[in-house]
Amino acid sequence: MSDPVSLTDHPVQEASSTPPAPGRSRHLSDRWLTVAFISPALLLLLAMSVFPLLWALYLSFTDYSATRGGPATFVWFENFTAILTSAQVHLRAFTTLLYVVGAVTLQTVLGFSIAYLISRRVRGRGVLTTLFLVPMMLSPVVVGLFWRFMLDAQFGVINSMLGSIGLGQVEWLTKQNTALISLIVVDTWQWTPFIMLIALAGLTAVPKYLYEAASIDRASEWFRFRTITLPLVWPLLLIAVLFRAIEAFRLFDLVYILTSGGPGVSTETLSFHVYKVAFLGFNTGTASAYGILMVLIVIVLAQLYMRYLNKLKED
Repeated sequence: MSDPVSLTDHPVQEASSTPPAPGRSRHLSDRWLTVAFISPALLLLLAMSVFPLLWALYLSFTDYSATRGGPATFVWFENFTAILTSAQVHLRAFTTLLYVVGAVTLQTVLGFSIAYLISRRVRGRGVLTTLFLVPMMLSPVVVGLFWRFMLDAQFGVINSMLGSIGLGQVEWLTKQNTALISLIVVDTWQWTPFIMLIALAGLTAVPKYLYEAASIDRASEWFRFRTITLPLVWPLLLIAVLFRAIEAFRLFDLVYILTSGGPGVSTETLSFHVYKVAFLGFNTGTASAYGILMVLIVIVLAQLYMRYLNKLKED
């Protein structure tokens, strides 16, 4: 009688001696394959993102100008000192703050309200959501040109409608009192669907049994909204606010198309001011210092905001 153990050893030995797959080198392991596939994308990321950032950091410590010949001279922190102590920069920063707070607040209130109304509708929810998402799909340049014709003082549709009901014409883009408000309205029209989409995702994820339990207890609509809906959607809504605040902070395209920073400098945001310094004044070193400071501001504020979100999640 043969030994049963010896009979089961042969398949194991055959499996261990299986040759590598055809067309694959014996010296090419899974780790090297991973590196080979990731390297092109990683090199492209370094070339398009990391290197320009490091180059801008280098230029921010120099007096380099794109139109001046000769090597750049190190001025160290003079560019940063001039920016932080400039009254013009403080004015642009205040304008940017007004724009960010006004636009993001209005978008959050409208986006959440629209999402709440759509979530309560059973029929036609997909069609309504698609229609509301149309402005967000358009290019900012197209949106700016579209609204520039709409808000034109002489031939704009808005003033024509106001004139038809007996109201006077308004110079939406050429007066300091209305230019910044017009920018906020246009940005709100385009990006409210972003807040609406995220809020709608959070509203549809709220468990239905919570509302059923509240209905059994005869809780009012306001009580259900205040104790169930808002607390569960609030963290997701705050993340959407963070994304929109970062985007609004670096606004450039709408300002360039609609007002070009005017009238005067009433709508000149920090990003548009950096554009003027870099491509109209050709002070490349100063513009690089602007960019580095703006990146640092965004990173610091985002970190503080994320700490607040984490604390809110723990509570």
